[in-house]
Amino acid sequence: MSRNVAASVLRRALLYVPSSSPKFLEKSRGLKVDSIAYDLEDSVTLENKQMARKNIVDFLSGERPKDVGEIAVRINSVSSGLALQDLTEVLKSQHLDTLVIPKVNSPSDLHFINDILRHSLPSRHPSTPSNSSNPVKILALIESARSIINLTSICQASPYLHGLIFAAEDFSLDLNITRTPSLDEFAYARSHIATCARAFNLPSTIDLVCTSYRGNEGQARLEEESLQGKGLGFNGKQCIHPSQVDIVQKAFAPGEGEVEWSVRVVIADKKAEKKGKGAWTLDNKMIDAPVTGKAREVLKKAELCGFNTEAMMEKWKDQEPE
Repeated sequence: MSRNVAASVLRRALLYVPSSSPKFLEKSRGLKVDSIAYDLEDSVTLENKQMARKNIVDFLSGERPKDVGEIAVRINSVSSGLALQDLTEVLKSQHLDTLVIPKVNSPSDLHFINDILRHSLPSRHPSTPSNSSNPVKILALIESARSIINLTSICQASPYLHGLIFAAEDFSLDLNITRTPSLDEFAYARSHIATCARAFNLPSTIDLVCTSYRGNEGQARLEEESLQGKGLGFNGKQCIHPSQVDIVQKAFAPGEGEVEWSVRVVIADKKAEKKGKGAWTLDNKMIDAPVTGKAREVLKKAELCGFNTEAMMEKWKDQEPE
């Protein structure tokens, strides 16, 4: 399945907000965050499911939160028998951008969602040619050994699929393992998720929740986990409290030094190309096609994150290849 990665996708932080709480729903209007997933699953008890559906439908019928980049809803899993009821309600909202699907263990879980979306919202299929359309997107939660084994086929199971999310706590339960501060027990699963997402051109790989975040020690732990995930190839992280958002979004954004270096590389590369140089040096470091390609990707993300790359380009306009 071919797929174009949307250049405008930014999901550094994906914040869960329980749909069972009108107070938290209303508070979310004032948040500034890349993505909010309004939750109908784990944070909502069985007896409150219908109330939570009504809450989120009523909430999304109002004004769209102005500083929230993406509005998602985490529905209940297909295996729970509650997904159809969730979708019947939440697909009514024009503000809905994305569905977060939990416990995706095999392609059949996404096939079920595909069929409903095709029949309910044909105008929002990714292949529908329309400048004004906003295709529905899916983020799949990877939570079990079975989902890891089936990940290659899951990545090809839906034209709506836009990314993978690693659910470490459920994964720990499934494998009967204990989460440790090093997170070494998740090394294979996390690497496999990041690699498969890249192999199938999915824009987002969203890492595990940091469960300790209060106080200076918790914030330091959150930053450490975020940078570790970034180093593994993830480009975002799940958040369970608004206080986590700024730390996570800063960690998954390019640093100012990285952006400035990328500006210099891109400017010098244009000049090197005119001189017929395929490889050259900058600050005594070899620069070739993979390095310049990475620099261009950094600048694309930097612009999305609010960096003034034009000003940096002007500052370094005289940069020459060495």
